[in-house]
Amino acid sequence: MTQTPPKSKGKPMKDTVDTITAAGAEYAQKHYDRFIGASKEQVEKASATAFKSYEDLSKFSKENLDATVAATTIFAKGFETIGKEWMTFTQDAMEASAQAAKALLAARTLREAVDVQTDWAKTSFDKVVAESTKLSEISVKVANEAAEPINARFNAAIEKLLKPIAA
Repeated sequence: MTQTPPKSKGKPMKDTVDTITAAGAEYAQKHYDRFIGASKEQVEKASATAFKSYEDLSKFSKENLDATVAATTIFAKGFETIGKEWMTFTQDAMEASAQAAKALLAARTLREAVDVQTDWAKTSFDKVVAESTKLSEISVKVANEAAEPINARFNAAIEKLLKPIAA
């Protein structure tokens, strides 16, 4: 035996379907609005975080570039100082050599010539040792000064990397 669905009057069934449809639409709209609102908040938070990260990265990169420029400037000035010192030393050595040559040509005896040559060689050697020491000290000073901005940025990078780990 098969049952037949009860016959209902057309109007109440339509009202029931309309009510269910309206309630479903209202329910769907409510959840859709809540979903869109939550998604919008998440997108806004993600965008703010991304922009902040980009700004931080840009600032960090600029500071690194500034440190590199500072180190290069210090190095260039130091190299210029070393070049001037070397030129001064070379010029003084040439003048001393010219004076020694004149004195050597003016020597009347072999003993006098040997003494002039010995004095010139000793003085020249002492000046070379003194100038080499001076240039080495300048070089070390320039290297240390040029490394300071780079070391500072390196330390800042390490601190920035370790900060999230410590938190």
